[in-house]
Amino acid sequence: MDTGNWSQVTEFIILGFPHRQGVQIYLFLLLLLIYLTTVVGNLLIFLVVCLDSQLHTPMYHFVSILSFSELGYTAATIPKMLANLLSEKKTISFSGCLLQVYFFHSLGATECYLLTAMAYDRYLAICRPLHYPTLMTLTLCAEIASGCWLGGLAGPVVEISLISRLPFCGPNRIQHIFCDFPPLLSLACTDTSINVLVDFVINSCKILATFLLILCSYVQIICTVLRIPSAAGKRKAFSTCASHLTVVLIFYGSILFMYVRLKKSYSLDYDRALAVVYSVLTPFLNPFIYSLRNKEIKEAMRRQLKRTGILA
Repeated sequence: MDTGNWSQVTEFIILGFPHRQGVQIYLFLLLLLIYLTTVVGNLLIFLVVCLDSQLHTPMYHFVSILSFSELGYTAATIPKMLANLLSEKKTISFSGCLLQVYFFHSLGATECYLLTAMAYDRYLAICRPLHYPTLMTLTLCAEIASGCWLGGLAGPVVEISLISRLPFCGPNRIQHIFCDFPPLLSLACTDTSINVLVDFVINSCKILATFLLILCSYVQIICTVLRIPSAAGKRKAFSTCASHLTVVLIFYGSILFMYVRLKKSYSLDYDRALAVVYSVLTPFLNPFIYSLRNKEIKEAMRRQLKRTGILA
């Protein structure tokens, strides 16, 4: 192919949600409400865990770190989605697009690792309760959390490096709600089979490996819980895992179908629907899952509200 006539694309147009006359403003208001709720909810959980000494345990430290990561995860995409819903010019620069992809995937990978660490924490608490205080110390908890962040931030570097070298010389319309690897690869004017393969291998290792580790942890947890003689003991053990398992099923249920595949893309509506689940709905639901289903967090919230005088 003659590369001499190529004109490098300097910006992309994000087509976003399917356009319907008069619907954009309602989508904007709905997405804005979801985003504000997500930010307030995750920030509230993070602050409550930090401020309440009774929640200074490894399990709640992981919950607070997960909530903090959700703030960055949603900030990578949703503000731009909101701007595009109101703007006629839905453009993003080439470098801005790559930055959005990088932060979205690095923070998404961090969430995968944190969810895996939380599953390991629950495994130790339920399957090795006598050794738990000596095994899962706050120091080890901090080291694991640091490893999750470092691993997440390093995760997309290879993929970003490869995609930044691709020529984009023709169509610049991204058929998605934000910049992401599959829609970007579909716009490159050269063979991207190597990129697709690298993405598949990295995502398989990152997503499938962490999911299998979580699955192994819960197999051990279920086997241990079933050996508990009393029904009350079983309920108590399962209640400490219910919130985490709910988040895992929602998050992994969508990203497995989106990123662990050798095709660049399926239908546009299919990809958009999955993207809404893992980029918007999962961070939105997390605070409700961890607060409404968790007695300790609800009680800690009441204590903090009473301490500030908001609640009598």
